[in-house]
Amino acid sequence: MAALQRVVIERMGRALRSGVVYFLAVFAAGFVLGVLRTLFVAPHIGVLAAVAVELPIVLAVAWWVSARLQRGLSLTLCDAGLMGGTAFVLLMLAEASLSIALFGRTIAEHLSLYTDADHRLGLAGQIAFALIPTVQVRYRWREGSP
Repeated sequence: MAALQRVVIERMGRALRSGVVYFLAVFAAGFVLGVLRTLFVAPHIGVLAAVAVELPIVLAVAWWVSARLQRGLSLTLCDAGLMGGTAFVLLMLAEASLSIALFGRTIAEHLSLYTDADHRLGLAGQIAFALIPTVQVRYRWREGSP
């Protein structure tokens, strides 16, 4: 039983670490792209259109980062879900923290931003970001190489 527990803890630790690295890499890229979007793209085409332009780029980065992190790990669906879930929770906490620290919002004011179409589109992208590791594992299993 102890050997099984060690294996489970090791796999969970690997998935959690991968989730943290996944979050950090994609958050960094998204932060840079978000600044560029806000300063240079949104004033010309509007906020919602700018988010719609940025989102596929961020998701492509997320797809690439997730695939690189999974290389050689042979994650299960549960591991991939934990990786994506960890990254999603960290992303939502980071976003709320920045909203509060940089813009002086309360948590209620931050959450009320999701009534705007551009923030809802961003949230949809964040959910897709969380699901990418699981989709990749599922796709690999379907192709016959777990």
